[in-house]
Amino acid sequence: MNQWQNTPPTWGQSDDPCGTPWEGVVCKNSRVIALRLSTMGIKGTLSDDLSQLSELQSLDLSFNNDLIGTLTPNIGKLKKLTTLILSGCGFTGKIPQELGTLPHLSFLALSSNKFSGAIPASLGSLSNLYWLDLADNQLSGQLPVSSGTSPGLDLLTNTKHFHFNKNRLSGTIPASLFNSNTKLIHLILDGNNFSGSIPSTIGLVQTLEVLRLGKNRFNGTVPSSISNLTSLNELNLANNNLTGAMPDLTGMNNLVYVDLSNNTFIPSEAPKWFSTIQSLITLVISSGGLRGVVPRKLFSFPQLQQVILDNNAFNGTLDITNISPQLQAIDFQNNEITSVTLNSNYNGTLILVGNPVCNANNITVFCHLQKKQLSP
Repeated sequence: MNQWQNTPPTWGQSDDPCGTPWEGVVCKNSRVIALRLSTMGIKGTLSDDLSQLSELQSLDLSFNNDLIGTLTPNIGKLKKLTTLILSGCGFTGKIPQELGTLPHLSFLALSSNKFSGAIPASLGSLSNLYWLDLADNQLSGQLPVSSGTSPGLDLLTNTKHFHFNKNRLSGTIPASLFNSNTKLIHLILDGNNFSGSIPSTIGLVQTLEVLRLGKNRFNGTVPSSISNLTSLNELNLANNNLTGAMPDLTGMNNLVYVDLSNNTFIPSEAPKWFSTIQSLITLVISSGGLRGVVPRKLFSFPQLQQVILDNNAFNGTLDITNISPQLQAIDFQNNEITSVTLNSNYNGTLILVGNPVCNANNITVFCHLQKKQLSP
């Protein structure tokens, strides 16, 4: 308390936090078992003395922006800790490897700080970990996987969330990171410097629901094994250097959000899955090398809200007659469309700037840039 400013007003009104209750302090048998102090405006650093709270099971200091300094290695002495939430603070320095010695830790959220250095390989020892969120920091280096002498993230077979986006991580994704025992549902790696190809072993993780690999430097072809991920809701491979054929998503009938934009796929006509994945809400493939006629069935998917297919080479007639009642935004800017058939009930956004059809005077309403499409 003495090292913090803006502590809750009830603090210090009694000399026993477990007697007359202090706000955010939870006790059992006169021992502190939880500190729940999210969004309190607390200023200061995290004292080494924290380790004296040896019965502590849950520590939540999230969204106290002015809680700064390094994360004390003494946190490794809190052997009963199950939940550690420090998201949205101002912590700096390395993530202490001592976190890997907490046998009961199940929820670890360190996102939106200024942590730097590598992801500690010791985190691979956290066999009870369910949630691992290191997003939005300044972490660098490669994803650690186990070797004969060291643990790694591949050992976290019970973890369901890997959130590593918005860092400076690099290198390849090790093929050994994934196996058939992996229970991941969220793999979020976008906004880093990863390179190399996407490992085919990713197809072994059939529990995956969200896969975000966008804004990296991945190259090579998308492995065909990706079609094994039939539970996937969200797929984002945008803004990489992927080559080869556009991935075949046929049979992935739970997809609601797909973004394959800004890669260098082999030019092709619209893939067959444009006419089969009825679950789609948002489809984004800007600069995808697509050509030919747009399948009219695409616009009829019952939940469809956004179709963003700008900067391709679609041609012929754009048939938007059989449409989803949810449809709000259609962007075919800079294609080669020569005519449009539009359902008169459609009152959403349609952008056709940069198409030959805009040389016809009768549809000029769609031939200028309109308000930006909805955010997904």
